[in-house]
Amino acid sequence: MAEATPEQKAALLEGLMSGRVTGIFEKLKERRDPTLGPVPDQVRGFRLRLDLRGAKPPVWRQLELPGDLTLPRVHDVIQAAMGWTNSHLHRFRLDRDPRSPYFLTQFDLEEGDEGMLEDDVRLDQILTAVGCELFYDYDFGDGWHHALRLEEILDEPPRTARCVGGSLACPPEDCGGLPGYDELADWVRSGYDDAKLPDVFDDAADAHEWLPIGWQPDHFDLDEVNAALAVAVAEPVAVTGELAELSAQLDLRGIRMLREVLGRPLSHGPIDLPDSEVNRITQPFGVLLEAIGTATKLTAAGYLPPAVVEQIAKGTGVTEWWIGKANREDLTPPVAAMRDTARALGLVYVRDGHLRASRIGIQGRRDPQKLWRHIVSRLPLGTKDWERQSGWMALAVAASGTPVEEWRNEVSDLLSALGWRTSGDPYALPPANSATLDVLLQLAGENRLHWREVKGLDFAVATTARAVIRAAD
Repeated sequence: MAEATPEQKAALLEGLMSGRVTGIFEKLKERRDPTLGPVPDQVRGFRLRLDLRGAKPPVWRQLELPGDLTLPRVHDVIQAAMGWTNSHLHRFRLDRDPRSPYFLTQFDLEEGDEGMLEDDVRLDQILTAVGCELFYDYDFGDGWHHALRLEEILDEPPRTARCVGGSLACPPEDCGGLPGYDELADWVRSGYDDAKLPDVFDDAADAHEWLPIGWQPDHFDLDEVNAALAVAVAEPVAVTGELAELSAQLDLRGIRMLREVLGRPLSHGPIDLPDSEVNRITQPFGVLLEAIGTATKLTAAGYLPPAVVEQIAKGTGVTEWWIGKANREDLTPPVAAMRDTARALGLVYVRDGHLRASRIGIQGRRDPQKLWRHIVSRLPLGTKDWERQSGWMALAVAASGTPVEEWRNEVSDLLSALGWRTSGDPYALPPANSATLDVLLQLAGENRLHWREVKGLDFAVATTARAVIRAAD
C-alpha cells in the first residue's frame, strides 16, 4: 500500500466499502488442513533425527520409532527424549513456516478451533520418504521449535521407542527461549563466572536455586534418555471413575504427568496381599481397636483416658520416639491423629460420651483381611473436590512405587497440574496434605518411626493404593 498510487488507494477503499473485495480477506482467514498420505500396508521402522532448531552448538537426538505411532505418542517421545517436562502446549506442523498447516490438539478443540485432530494421525502418514520432515513447537511463550527428519526407513519396526544417539542437555523450562538458554549455558560453561551471570537473576545463589539440580548444558546420557522413554511410552494402568476423569482432564490439556505415573511398572503390579503383610500394615489400627474394645468412656473434655492413650502409644511404637509421657491425647498428636483417621475410615464413632467401635471395626479387629479390604473400599477420604483430588493423587503416586519421602513433592506437582494453587501465593505449589495421605503414611509405619524417618518403598502400601485405584479389576 505504501507504493500504491492515489488512484489505486481510492479504488481499494471503494472496493472495501462496496464489499467487492471482502472475499480476499475471507480467503486469508481460511485454514488449510494438513495433507496426509495413506496408511501403509506394512508398519516400518523409522530412524529419525530430532533437532532443537536454532540451538548452537546443536541439541539433537537420534531416535528409532515404529512408523505407526500416533502424533500424541510422538509428542510423548519428543518430550522424554529431549528432557522437557510437558508443562506447556504443543503443536505439530508440516512446514518450517509457522503459518503452515498444523494439527489440532484436544486443547485446541476445547477452545473451539476447527481442523484436523492429531489423535488418529500416524507418523508414517506424514513421513513417507527419506528426507521428509515434521515440525514440533513447544511452549508458545519461550518458543521452542523442533525438526524431526526421517533419515532411514527400517524393514523391522522397533518394539518400542528408543534413542540411539544425541548431544547436549535439554534447556531448562521457562528460561526465556534460545536467548535465555544461551546466557545460562555460557554462565555454567564458564564455571559460574559472576561476570557472565544472566541479568534476570539477582545473584549467583538466586540462579543456582532456580536451575534444575545438576543441570549441565553439555551433559547427555543415553541410558537416562531411554529410561525416560520407557516411562513415557508405557501404557497407563486402567483406572475408572474419578481418577480416570482427572487423567483425561490433564490429557486434554496436553499434560501427561499423571499418565506417566499410571504407566510406571509398579502401577501394573498385584492388588492382593498375604495375611502377614496385611497384619503388619494394619497393626496400628488393630492396636487402637483393641485398646478401646467395644467402647471407651471419654474424659469430660472429650479425650481418651490416659491409660488408653498410653496403651495405643506403646502398641504402635509412638513411645519409642515421642518426647513426653504419651498419656494425654491432647499432648500426643500421633495418637490423636490415629483416632481421627480411624473415625474417618468408619472404624470408630463417638456417641453418649464414648468412643465406640463400629461393626466393621469390631469385625476387623478379629479379621485383618476384612479390615484391610474395608480401608481400601473407603479411600480416598473426603467429599470436597480438594480432598478427593488430593487423595487420588496420593493414591496414584503411592501405587506407582514412588518412595515415601518423595510422595509429597509428586502429589504437589500433580495438584498444581490440575490447577490447584496456594491461597495468597500463585507461584507456590499446593500442599499435598490430605486425610488419604495420612492413612497411607500410617500404613507405612508413621507411628513406629518419626514421620521424617519413613522412607523407601513399602510394597504392601503400594499394593493397597493399587487396590484402590484399580478397584474395577
